[in-house]
Amino acid sequence: MGAQLRVYKRRIRSVTATKKITKAMEMISASRIVKAQRAVAASTPYADELTRAVTAVATRSNAKHPLTHENPNASRAAVLLMTADRGLAGGYSTNAIKQATLLTARLRAEGKEVVTYICGRKGVQYYGFRNQPVAASWTGFSDKPTYGDAKTVAADLIAAFTAETGGVDELHLVSTKFVSMLTQTAIDARLLPLKLDEVQLSDDKPAAAEIFPLYDFEPSAEGVLDALLPRYVESRIYNALLQSAASEHAARRRAMKSATDNAGDLIKSLTRLANSARQAEITQEISEIVGGANALADASAGSE
Repeated sequence: MGAQLRVYKRRIRSVTATKKITKAMEMISASRIVKAQRAVAASTPYADELTRAVTAVATRSNAKHPLTHENPNASRAAVLLMTADRGLAGGYSTNAIKQATLLTARLRAEGKEVVTYICGRKGVQYYGFRNQPVAASWTGFSDKPTYGDAKTVAADLIAAFTAETGGVDELHLVSTKFVSMLTQTAIDARLLPLKLDEVQLSDDKPAAAEIFPLYDFEPSAEGVLDALLPRYVESRIYNALLQSAASEHAARRRAMKSATDNAGDLIKSLTRLANSARQAEITQEISEIVGGANALADASAGSE
């Protein structure tokens, strides 16, 4: 009985320590969600205005720019997957990977070769474990991305898209959209070439449905697109990184809260078992004492 009680007490101490860690991680994620939401709110107007500008140039000119003109013979597509650098975030990374897998299967069904780019260690580990090729990867900033990180990622993707040989014809993005503290949705979208009828602003309003003023393009519409489209890609990737960061913190907070609650329930269960073991030990000791006293009494009565 004593050994069993020691086992319960040791497990209670272990679970209590784990509960403290998960509670701390829950509070940290809760505090970081607010900062991530503010960053998303700050970046969204810039991304929306760039989207409006690009859409205006593309719809108000006859320029057949490679970044807006779809290749009818597209054979290669790049997929940028955004996952977390760390675990303990529930199904956040798993859902994004599943969405990327579905997108890859759809593109291959269309006869296109898929080139994968990954942000986040979880995605890199997933593809590495399965020996699936990855063109390039970036890690270390999934929970707190900066515009410089987005610019670095966008530079490689735009270089691959504009390459005359060995490049890609399409650029797709798989990220997680932050809907609320309880809901985060893995989504995919095609960034390039720009589909004017599918371009959405942050409020889900089609950008192409807006009424634009007349524009004069200097030096040319092609020159304006050359300058705007890279910024458009950077801003969209940056906004997606921020959305994914907010989703990661929300998912981790929810997972850690569940772990903390489960640890509390387990501690209560182990405490009840420890109390039962202790009560059984005390009962056994009392029985042994009473039995010993009765034996002594019987021995004394026999000697008389």
